[in-house]
Amino acid sequence: MTVSTKVLTGADLAAALDDVARLRISVFRDWPYLYDGDEDYERDYLKAYQSPGAVVVAACDGDRVVGAATGAPMSDHASDFAEAFAGRPEPMSSIFYCAESILLPEYRGQGIGHAFFDAREAHARALGMRYCAFCSVIRPQDHPARPADYRPLDGFWRKRGYAPLEGVQARFSWKDVGQREETEKHLQFWIREI
Repeated sequence: MTVSTKVLTGADLAAALDDVARLRISVFRDWPYLYDGDEDYERDYLKAYQSPGAVVVAACDGDRVVGAATGAPMSDHASDFAEAFAGRPEPMSSIFYCAESILLPEYRGQGIGHAFFDAREAHARALGMRYCAFCSVIRPQDHPARPADYRPLDGFWRKRGYAPLEGVQARFSWKDVGQREETEKHLQFWIREI
């Protein structure tokens, strides 16, 4: 499998959003997200990535999009994250939000995760941002859906220079696979200076 990554902005980014939506629905069904997504929600959510500073890094196997990483200035997400960052010394206007990194399982372990972060961090620097941040889903260690062989990505993120922002969490609601209603989830922010 030969996978290439390419940075998409503007019209190219807009054209890729349906692929990103399908990947989010597929990949996020797995642990730790357990997301039971639908296309209507995805279309609404992905509107934030149509801003001038947004980027999608697509991983392609030929013409097929097999992974994607999204990012946009944190100010594009101010309504979602303003409370979490209230009182923080980093101004939201200086933070680039690295949202999802989604990759089909058979393409993992080939360095694509590093390529996703490299491209988003380079894009953030080109925009004049000082920090990159992202969120990780917090689930209990004893959650019944947690796979026995699950390995958290904390080590990967720390090697890239990211650290959790203690006490800085976002809250979102979504419906877990197998559930009838949405429940609130907590997401931990991680940040690094770039």
